[in-house]
Amino acid sequence: MSTEELSARFVSRLTNQTIAVVLAGGRGSRLKMLTDWRAKPAVPFGGKFRIIDFPLSNCLNSGVRKICVLTQYKSHSLMRHLMRGWNILNVEIGDFVEVIPAQQWVDEDTWFEGTADAVYQSLDIIQSHSPEYALILAGDHVYQMDYGELLAVHAKHNADLTVACMPVTIADAKSFGVMSIDDEFRITDFQEKPNQPVPLPNDPDHALSSMGIYVFSFEYLNEQLQRDAESNDSKHDFGMDLIPHAVNHNHRVFAYPFSDQVTGKNAYWRDIGTIDAYFNSHMEVLIQSPALDLYNSNWRIFTYQEQLPPAKFIGFDNSKFGVMQDSMVSGGCIVSHSNLKMSLLFSNVKVEKHCDLEEVIALPGCVIDENSHIRKVVIDNGCEIPAGTIIGQDPKKDAERFHVTPGGVVFVNREMLGQRRRYLPASATQL
Repeated sequence: MSTEELSARFVSRLTNQTIAVVLAGGRGSRLKMLTDWRAKPAVPFGGKFRIIDFPLSNCLNSGVRKICVLTQYKSHSLMRHLMRGWNILNVEIGDFVEVIPAQQWVDEDTWFEGTADAVYQSLDIIQSHSPEYALILAGDHVYQMDYGELLAVHAKHNADLTVACMPVTIADAKSFGVMSIDDEFRITDFQEKPNQPVPLPNDPDHALSSMGIYVFSFEYLNEQLQRDAESNDSKHDFGMDLIPHAVNHNHRVFAYPFSDQVTGKNAYWRDIGTIDAYFNSHMEVLIQSPALDLYNSNWRIFTYQEQLPPAKFIGFDNSKFGVMQDSMVSGGCIVSHSNLKMSLLFSNVKVEKHCDLEEVIALPGCVIDENSHIRKVVIDNGCEIPAGTIIGQDPKKDAERFHVTPGGVVFVNREMLGQRRRYLPASATQL
């Protein structure tokens, strides 16, 4: 066998011995109205996907096919999406995506108290699969990563814990875990959401930030979760408690600097934590050569997809109306004699004639009536925008009716339009 074949076999053994635990129970409160009726991992993204589809697809593409998804808040649409779109694995050979709702196993008076507590409360279920390694993932990040390489680095270091990381700006680093490393990539210091992040030695404008992606040797994880559960001073969180404890007690904790092995471009990873971040990440997808390539056939993003007719365009004759530029339109959409620029329409969106849409994200089931002029707007699912609506030209007027973010993005939902909230057709893309 060649060295490459031996290496591939080594990685495949690691992935086969790994269980992925996806933390999908967070409130996502910074996303405001986008998470009023859905869990953050269930928020639609990229025209046809949900945010959780990205870490789950990374698992499948990496060969990690034993997956537990831990849910808690507003989990109905998320669980329905997982049951419909992620029943593709063969349980007869030990592959699965198992949904584990919060069940108050440990304390009947409290739900999950932190990320580590969520895993601890599900530990007996995870342990029943006899893994050698546990891959802990956030269910609300958008990126493409080969976890096989991460596992190989963990095994090479004989690590107790490996933390995936990448440089972020000092301002952004205040929202993440920040670490310092030595020449062998061993973590020497770890601070969760510091007020004054420690910059990189050769780059004062950036800090090395945790991506919320961890590999634990399972025996070590079991020991540490048991220890942490008995501590009254702990918040039972990986970033606040378990990782600092491991570093401070000189356990074998290493960093894995993320570079994009999938496309060979600069690493792309986004925590879709705010409406501004949600909007900006979609604008990044729409550029000519996006860092996040949804069209990469070698690294497919899997999802549940309703059977819909193709998108239809009526009256596109290159006159004043009928121009589409740098936009994406999903199945079931009908666009009539209107302009789209840097806009993304999810499924079943209808745009009537003589509309101008620029930097618009319209979630499933929206109807935009004729003569509407809309710019820099996120429209929640099922909204019916009345004829002649103007949004994005007068910030003061927009703020009187809608939610305007610090970045100037206008968010519109049915309640703001005075429309009754209705239950949309029973497809996972509609929620």
